[in-house]
Amino acid sequence: MAKTDRKLIAYCGLYCGDCPGHTGSIANLAGELRRELERVKFDKTAEVMSEVPSLAALAKYRECYEALGAMANLRCAEVCRKRAEAPQCEVWVCAREKGLEGCWECEECEVCTKMDFLKRNHGDANRKNLRKIKRHGIEDFLGGKRYW
Repeated sequence: MAKTDRKLIAYCGLYCGDCPGHTGSIANLAGELRRELERVKFDKTAEVMSEVPSLAALAKYRECYEALGAMANLRCAEVCRKRAEAPQCEVWVCAREKGLEGCWECEECEVCTKMDFLKRNHGDANRKNLRKIKRHGIEDFLGGKRYW
């Protein structure tokens, strides 16, 4: 398992060290693929090959290339715990105002709606992590299975 750091536990229970935005894994791969596509001038290949019925999707090569560019920018400058300000995140604001190390210390954790925005991307992962931290502590959480 990768090196763990308690400062990478977000207030909401997600572990930033597992996030591709923090690790840069997707950004690095997308950037590498874009560079290779440029090197081989794949735009010309895509244009020609898109005429083959089984490769017709290559007609959308430009859109794909632009999407890779966006993915190459998927990086977090810093994790939320280290930010001096994150007013767009109600969870961050609430935890800081209450002086909590994380939402696992809050009595309203299980019913809090401030974390609902995470469901679209993470499902119930952060709440599972919060329960684990609450029951078993941070060290167990860092050394065991985490949900993403």
